Amino acid sequence: MKIGRNDPCPCGSGRKYKNCCLEGQGSGLPPEGPAGVFAEIHQALQGRQFSSLEELQSFTDRFMRQRNQASLDDFQGLSPEQMHRILVFPFDSPELVTYAPLVALDPSAPILTLFGLLAEAIGEKGLKPTATGNLPRIVCREAASVYWGEETYREYTRFGGINKEDDFSHLHVARLVAELAGLIKKYRGRFILSRECRTLRADHGPCGIYPRLLRSYVRDFNWAYRDLYLDLGFIQRSFLFTLYLLNLHGGEWLPEVFYEDAFLRAFPRVLSEVAPTPYFTPEQTVRSCYSYRTLVNFAVFLGLAEVEPTTKDRYDRHYRVRKRPLLAEAVRFHIPR
Repeated sequence: MKIGRNDPCPCGSGRKYKNCCLEGQGSGLPPEGPAGVFAEIHQALQGRQFSSLEELQSFTDRFMRQRNQASLDDFQGLSPEQMHRILVFPFDSPELVTYAPLVALDPSAPILTLFGLLAEAIGEKGLKPTATGNLPRIVCREAASVYWGEETYREYTRFGGINKEDDFSHLHVARLVAELAGLIKKYRGRFILSRECRTLRADHGPCGIYPRLLRSYVRDFNWAYRDLYLDLGFIQRSFLFTLYLLNLHGGEWLPEVFYEDAFLRAFPRVLSEVAPTPYFTPEQTVRSCYSYRTLVNFAVFLGLAEVEPTTKDRYDRHYRVRKRPLLAEAVRFHIPR
């Protein structure tokens, strides 16, 4: 049975065949995206005869199922079906990945250090915020001195001190994430530790707090808030693919460009979200944003990776990346290789 131009397209799009898979034939170039899928279906249908539309649909369904379950090099061995789950259902795909409700290792991460300083400042009596609802200046200064060390603190504040919470952005972000995680809240005009937070700290210490901070950072906190790049929300939505890359390749030091290349190979269309500027191409913008937002502000801040600079030029920074043991402890992949 041949497919008529006005018949429903066998790809399942709901469009007529002439307006779907039949379009774009004869160009000689392999189309991308949905058009590429339709071209594959059309090629698979060549020379085949079907006795009914039901038989045709059954063949197409089987073809698409096999296609979606085949591993792809551009996806680092993941299939389109697995990639879809990782991007759309990162916390609801236990066949691919699970997250430890408690970490066995005593976790070490910048965000956890900052949370500890914050919890100590809040204490049992709570902490009165400023008129703008932020942490008091003295708390921010004391936390920065402990977090950086006195020498680094003096260096960082040589040309401008910490006068408000925003001036110590690491603590500001940690406070926001802790609130989003329900660990800290405002009650009767004071910052307090929530009942869940007090229970977790008493029963499990940092091992119970860390998973809440991790989940809240990737699910609730807007990563673009921390930097001056474009929104590019897809970079955050693909956080689990980045962790998958680190899980696969992070056992050795690799330059940040390795992870940039892998990200762009998997998701080249993200470049279409960025307009060129007089100074940067879309690719330069995406690469810089991805490395800083995902590897530094996420993976390092959450203690999942470490970076070491490989250049001293502050305007053209490069570094190498390696995973930390906390990654395997907190995020457990179940994807055979």
